[in-house]
Amino acid sequence: MEIICLFVILWYGGLFFQTFFLHRYAAHQAFTMSKTMERITYVLTWLFQGSNYLSAYGYGIMHRMHHAYTDTEKDPHSPKYDENVMAMMWRTKTIYQDINKQRIAVEEKFTKNVPQWLAFDRMASSRVSRLLWTALYVVFFMQFATSWWQWALLPIIVLMAPIHGVIINWYAHIYGYVNFKLKDTSKNLLPVDVLMMGEAYHNNHHKHASKANFGVKWHEFDPTYFIMRIFNKIGIIKINA
Repeated sequence: MEIICLFVILWYGGLFFQTFFLHRYAAHQAFTMSKTMERITYVLTWLFQGSNYLSAYGYGIMHRMHHAYTDTEKDPHSPKYDENVMAMMWRTKTIYQDINKQRIAVEEKFTKNVPQWLAFDRMASSRVSRLLWTALYVVFFMQFATSWWQWALLPIIVLMAPIHGVIINWYAHIYGYVNFKLKDTSKNLLPVDVLMMGEAYHNNHHKHASKANFGVKWHEFDPTYFIMRIFNKIGIIKINA
């Protein structure tokens, strides 16, 4: 039971900070928050993503490029130009690292107002940090795993953020339904998103990229937006109109 609880907490906790902080805040600036809250959110993102921590700077720029170049050869991740899931994951990783470590020139329109905490990112993205988190996961599994099949969850935990990305960046461009006819292949992966905290409404998001709420139809409940409304009401963030 402890292994399942850990998996669920890290799946939804890591996913929440990916969609709330990295996606809706860093990439699209769908809301604002104070510098103090931004720093707190950086730390929480690291705590929940752990070994697979993603930088707001690298993620934000890469995701803006995805919207600008969707389904073209310049798209950082596209099923149209990658032979398989693994090839897309590897190309995405390479581009993300090149951006995050500033090894390539990036146009100003992609970097404007993207948050960056360079010192923290260096620590959280370091090999030492990733190995320590992985070691902690292994120790936890050694202590609480009660069946061999539970160990199959360990590599998913270690690589959870990239797996979240693959589900949307690959499968939500191949399977699902559309509410809006666009020039790209984005689709809504699930009619009721109980898996991806609202990220599954990918076609809706490509139509209205800056909207905080990814749901459009009555059945498209966006859990992250619901939490954002609570945060907005108590003054933690301010959702942009």
